[in-house]
Amino acid sequence: MINFIESRRTGKRPVADIEEGYISTACCIMANLSMELGRGFRLESDGSKITGDDEANRRLTRDYRSSWKHPTPDTV
Repeated sequence: MINFIESRRTGKRPVADIEEGYISTACCIMANLSMELGRGFRLESDGSKITGDDEANRRLTRDYRSSWKHPTPDTV
């Protein structure tokens, strides 16, 4: 918590940076999805979608209750 507050104050990256958390989480999600589908795939260079695999892309999101929408880089 002290590191987080100090990072906010100074503008420096915290020890537990959100980008590192995203990378770690995304790797696990992709590995699990690959195992479930029984095949490998390639992620677009910008990380937005899986190249040429509609089924895998559908599984990266889910339906939300009415009025809620899946967040995207354009909407957050």
